Amino acid sequence: MRKMAPRKKGPLQTVQKEGDDIKRKVDALTQDVTKLDISDRTETLRRCTDLQNTVAETLKRLNKLTKADESAPIGNYDQRKRDEEERLRILQDRLKTLTLQLQPQEKDAGHSSSEAEEDSAEEVSEEEDDSQVGEVEEEEDVAEDDNVNDEDDDEADHKVKEDVMSTTKGAGTYVALSAFTGEEEGDLTIQKGAVLKILQKNEDGWWLAQDSKGNKGLVPRNYLKMISLLEQESEDEDNSEEEQDGENETAKSRPSTSSNWDTVREAITEIDATDVLSAMGAIPPGFRPSTLSRLLEEGTSYRASHYIQPKLGQSELCFKDLQLDPDSGKVHARLSRVCLTLTLWSCRMIPPPGVGLQVLSRHVRLCAFNGTEVLSNIHTVRVTYNPSSPKTWSFSPRMSSLLPCLLDGDCFFHCDSDSPDLGILFELGITYIRNSTGERGDLSCGWAFLKLFDENGALIPLRTQELAVHGGTPYEGKADIDATSTKRGSSSGVLQQMLMSRKQPKLIVKLRSPNTRTREQLNLLPDTIIGYLSTVRLLALYRQLLADALLLERVTMQNADLICSAVLATFPEVLDHPDLMDAFKNSWVVSQNNLKRSDKKDITALKKLFENVYMSSVFPLLYSAEMPAPLWADESTETQRARLIYSPIHKITMETMLSPNHPHQAFDISQVTYDLLNSAWH
Repeated sequence: MRKMAPRKKGPLQTVQKEGDDIKRKVDALTQDVTKLDISDRTETLRRCTDLQNTVAETLKRLNKLTKADESAPIGNYDQRKRDEEERLRILQDRLKTLTLQLQPQEKDAGHSSSEAEEDSAEEVSEEEDDSQVGEVEEEEDVAEDDNVNDEDDDEADHKVKEDVMSTTKGAGTYVALSAFTGEEEGDLTIQKGAVLKILQKNEDGWWLAQDSKGNKGLVPRNYLKMISLLEQESEDEDNSEEEQDGENETAKSRPSTSSNWDTVREAITEIDATDVLSAMGAIPPGFRPSTLSRLLEEGTSYRASHYIQPKLGQSELCFKDLQLDPDSGKVHARLSRVCLTLTLWSCRMIPPPGVGLQVLSRHVRLCAFNGTEVLSNIHTVRVTYNPSSPKTWSFSPRMSSLLPCLLDGDCFFHCDSDSPDLGILFELGITYIRNSTGERGDLSCGWAFLKLFDENGALIPLRTQELAVHGGTPYEGKADIDATSTKRGSSSGVLQQMLMSRKQPKLIVKLRSPNTRTREQLNLLPDTIIGYLSTVRLLALYRQLLADALLLERVTMQNADLICSAVLATFPEVLDHPDLMDAFKNSWVVSQNNLKRSDKKDITALKKLFENVYMSSVFPLLYSAEMPAPLWADESTETQRARLIYSPIHKITMETMLSPNHPHQAFDISQVTYDLLNSAWH
């Protein structure tokens, strides 16, 4: 009698089986640690690290699973998935504790220098491995400055330099951006400005660190910023000493050694500046250096230009978020876990900065957030401020013409993260200039978090939400913005508590479900992106043009040649410049109103109109030699750009394009070619 073939296990069952295997290995490792011989410590630590990586990979695969992946129905699927995730998290915590136990203790005088060198080499090797898998998210930027004066090397810099040089050579050295108080066993309590040596970088965002006193523990990576690569610093100083044969050589080497410490100064300047401003009463104690502004300055990873691009699938042979509907030829709609619109209504009882600071911009930055990491682009809306009501921030002023994007509080939120803690993080911020020194900076005036799912995994009701605004940062817990404010519950009377509640800082936002037409357009966008609601139609048309070029017009799906298209190549950059997006949006509205009624529903006519309007209204401005580079919250630059954008004499025609009165930047091939691999790579 023929045996029946065993039934193939589904993806969730496969992960559960892997979890059983991991648990057995963790249990065996725990027993080995209890009877560990000192000579086996290195090998056991390696086993622990390997298991941590395995757990992280398994968790990642588990989070991507859905019911649709199963070949057969599974009862209570969501609960089983949550149970498995909880089990893996517990195993992850156990491995963290074992890692701390396995870390070598401080070496006493009896240890040989060769043993110290071996440990140092192992740490360097671990860091090299980390860099190969892409876990190092920040690199040291060393700027050469030939005009460095000895006066810059003040006592604070020497103190930081001594702390940094006291750590082991070759280790990644970081400065703490904020104080962190350990809440669980194995956490390391640190003070703001502390210099730490990173021993291990875990994928979950908790890094194993060692402070200057030799204490070890886990610290959130978001609290840290790299300040120096010590081996390079040491070598630069040694080379400088050997080359000092005369005054000329001395002058030549001084910028080399001093400039490396410019990076250290840059890392601590913002911290010190905030402390100084707080001490002199210029800002309330709850204000902090802006977390989201810092992320925006690090590159394009958190900008809309990055998130609008299609992403390659796991095989890197097709796109995971851009497909065509075979019947209509249009972009295939993709349903994200969260699809909603929100309106920033107002902020109340936000304490203003004190004397000595000139505020250049008040704004709110928002993004998808799960409590530990930013999951989307960071979107910015500028506040309409009335000096007569200094503690009230308003949005979306009434205007007779189209509202500028930067002032538009109507936004869309599209996110496909399956995190149970998914929500929207709001950071209230200011860009300021210090009157006495001319120093510019960005401060967070408080933050609020709106969790989008309840304990049962259901989406919260879409209605007006009144959110408490907290001081500090999302990573250091909830703090009062103003030291003079009284915490809730401190008064015994109910009436007094109600009165005090009205004095607490609040952010009011209104959540809505998009109408049918808007939802259809949002479903054509990438799985995760946030932006201005007024630009949704333009973003959807851009995605249709992308699909045509990448899925229909390529010779084969394996062809990765440059695509000749100025629109595809440069439109993402325009998303990062609200004033240029305004110019495009205004020209689009005028041109669309002149279309015939039948053409307004014709996708072919709309795509052609998109390209024509873009090339005549925006593209030439991108590369005009007269157009100053954008500078955030600089009134002079913004005024000059607006004058060029809306000046009638700059209306683009073939004549003006060729006129010597309108010079353009030198031509570069990237202006007119779309690089598929560079744009769609992970």
